[in-house]
Amino acid sequence: MADKIIPHFHNTVGVPSVSIGAREFMCIGALPPFDHPHVFLDMGDESEAICPYCSTHYRYDPVLHADEARPADCLYASG
Repeated sequence: MADKIIPHFHNTVGVPSVSIGAREFMCIGALPPFDHPHVFLDMGDESEAICPYCSTHYRYDPVLHADEARPADCLYASG
């Protein structure tokens, strides 16, 4: 796991569902400074996950790359 970067996503825009191209990811809730503890989520064989902190509904979309989201601004890029 240390050899790959885990993408981070947020739902600052408040959409009902975020489509992502990764099954393992971090949810930060909203953009800092309003983020919640960054929680690691793993969908496993499922295609959906709900963040236990902010209740954002994430859906896996195999068309997207691991570092892509729909809406696109839900991908968190620090720096």
